[in-house]
Amino acid sequence: MTLDLYVIKDGKNLRCGYTTGSCAAGAAKAAAIMLETGKIINYVEIDTPAGIRLKLKVNSQLIEGNRATCSIVKDAGDDPDNTDGIEIYATVSSRNDGIVFIDGGQGIGKIKRKGLFGEIGHAAINPVPKKMIEKEVREVSDRGYDILIFAPEGEEIGKKTYNKNIGIEGGISIIGTKGIVYPMSEEALLKTIYMEVDMIADTLGKEHIILVPGNYGEKLCEELEIKGPKVKVSNFLGDSLLYIYNKGFKSITLIGHIGKFSKLSIGIFNTHSKVCDGRMEAFVYYLALMGAPMKLLNKVNKSITAEEGLNICIEAGYGKVAKYMEKGAEERIRKYLKDEDYKVKVIIYSMEKGVNIC
Repeated sequence: MTLDLYVIKDGKNLRCGYTTGSCAAGAAKAAAIMLETGKIINYVEIDTPAGIRLKLKVNSQLIEGNRATCSIVKDAGDDPDNTDGIEIYATVSSRNDGIVFIDGGQGIGKIKRKGLFGEIGHAAINPVPKKMIEKEVREVSDRGYDILIFAPEGEEIGKKTYNKNIGIEGGISIIGTKGIVYPMSEEALLKTIYMEVDMIADTLGKEHIILVPGNYGEKLCEELEIKGPKVKVSNFLGDSLLYIYNKGFKSITLIGHIGKFSKLSIGIFNTHSKVCDGRMEAFVYYLALMGAPMKLLNKVNKSITAEEGLNICIEAGYGKVAKYMEKGAEERIRKYLKDEDYKVKVIIYSMEKGVNIC
């Protein structure tokens, strides 16, 4: 069903949608219900991490012996999304050992490079959707299931995404940390960031502020016990830094993944992949400053993901490249703000190594 949830962006009502992760969870739950009851169902309800319960239309229902199959059509709302309208299927077979095993089939991309949320060769189904799928089917029964998620159109749709650039080939990814797609223009996102900064300045003062690109950086900040108000700035590091500096904040800490902050370390202040890429160039630049051999530079330069490049550096004894990037990013920020004495600290983390990269 169409999600009756709207956000106001640039004075317009924009409808929200739901992620491929929600579609996969809904299809899996519906198939499990049909398997257990032997009856076709037309709608299924699931919970999302955003706290919004979805009622989803079930399509392509089929029950065959010890398995059931159905699909949910992805609805991205008013957000421009290549996967909008794609049909996400789940085939569910019963087990008797309490285990829920989830895999991807036709049209679901495979992980081809290290540094992503899974092993090489595994289906590109991210951790949050996996948890959603398991939670929903366990509400049906605790005896266990084999679940295959697939999308017949996925291979063609995947070619229109950035998946290949990050090491996922052969289809789409099953993603979504909230389960809900919130439409957001760049201008509207910047206005939201500025409003958050204004609120912090007015209520908590302008002593210090912490910037994180997304949810994981925010979580890591808590784990490291770094105190202070936090603002999620997505890819808009430059605009956010300038606004905060001109607002009068005395110091800034930035915490981000090496994939984004490697770009920052060579002066890229909008880190979206559609704007530019410079991850491997950053590695090569700082490795050269460290006196690394040409053989290592060439090897790293062929990497697809920042995590892969970092792992190669660590194996070769150059794990401190991340520390060089941190210092380089701090210097670039001071030059960008035209204030060589400004107090700024950059912390780079890896999904595999955390912040203890060396």
